[in-house]
Amino acid sequence: MSGNHQRSTSNVSSRKASTHKAKSKKPLALIGAGLLATAGVATAGTLANAGQYAGSGSEAAKADHAVFVQGNELDGNTVRVFERDDDGALTAAGKYETGGNGGHQTDAPTDSLASQGSLVYDDRSGLLLAVNAGSGTVTSFRVRGQKLTDRRVVDSGGEFPASVAVSGKVAYVMNAGGEGSVQGFRITGKGLKPLKGSHRSLGLENEDVPLFSSSPGEVEFTPDGRNLVVTTKSNNTVEVFPMKRSGLPAVDEPVVNDSAGGVPFAISFDSAGRMLVAEAEKATVSTYKVKRDGKLKVVQEPLANGQETLCWLERAGDFFYGGNTGNSTVTGYRMDESGKLALTNDVGVATPPSANSQGVIDLAVTADDRFVYVQNAVSGTVDGFRVEEDGSLTKVTTVEDLPAFAESGMEGIAAV
Repeated sequence: MSGNHQRSTSNVSSRKASTHKAKSKKPLALIGAGLLATAGVATAGTLANAGQYAGSGSEAAKADHAVFVQGNELDGNTVRVFERDDDGALTAAGKYETGGNGGHQTDAPTDSLASQGSLVYDDRSGLLLAVNAGSGTVTSFRVRGQKLTDRRVVDSGGEFPASVAVSGKVAYVMNAGGEGSVQGFRITGKGLKPLKGSHRSLGLENEDVPLFSSSPGEVEFTPDGRNLVVTTKSNNTVEVFPMKRSGLPAVDEPVVNDSAGGVPFAISFDSAGRMLVAEAEKATVSTYKVKRDGKLKVVQEPLANGQETLCWLERAGDFFYGGNTGNSTVTGYRMDESGKLALTNDVGVATPPSANSQGVIDLAVTADDRFVYVQNAVSGTVDGFRVEEDGSLTKVTTVEDLPAFAESGMEGIAAV
């Protein structure tokens, strides 16, 4: 996501600040027994950036038709690299240690990190960014074709890092543990460098290893880079930090907006910059306009997909695809020019469910919008789908024998 950061002088009012501290931590009975019995909450891909990268003096190498899968192993986190052919099929191309440990949130029923955006490829810099939730660190790799090089590990600035967002030469990490926080970094030719003065608290009430239902869901920049957005699940809020051009938050505390739907989780944006938020409680998506002062205007009320526990949401051109972990399905959505979101079909399922595709969690979309890759945590598989003209998905590949959900499981996927 590119664009200049607009300086904002808006402050969070004392009323908003006190509301933020006093919000009750509702248990995810909100989502219903179905989630706790069979499903989970999430992570996954993020939006790539375009533009010129001022690196170490030479042009950064770019990924070429690759898919990256984070293993999230508790005894040593890894990233698997797969080469993608022109038809979307995947071939194993390497396995790399991140230098940190994976993590597992308390009572997480299917996905261990309960977030989206834990593995991010940044096209501008050619870096792949991975969270090590169990170590409180973030790893950067330089991507050269299907090879990962120049591994560098930095402290995340908090407990249990679970999501990463990138805008231009700045990255922000969302720490889900403890009171929760966001921490900024400069993207340099030598990896991530902490951005002084960027750390902000989210004012949560978690342990260092958070309860999956009360941890924040995702951090993401608006397309113009002027706002940094965080979803909180049991607080039912969408919290926004207006940003300065320097890459620092313009406020000490976030602008707190009540979520239009219950249990906001994943964030995505359409081509016009409207923000879509996936909501787990009733498997809905709400659409917003993000104002310069961090306040949200509801553009479309929550749209239900008829499935169970929608947590993940990624864009592929005019389509969006959501992962429903409650019944292991993928829903397709279409956004028209006026900004109205609709399902691509009456049943809310873009591709038939499979016995080998259980525990649908994270999704990733290739840079050309042709293919969608879906993590299946319980099965330990990744399915690849071709995006058809009507928004339906046709399966083209399945990768097996990935870290399946048990004490922990794979979490995080990115594609180019």
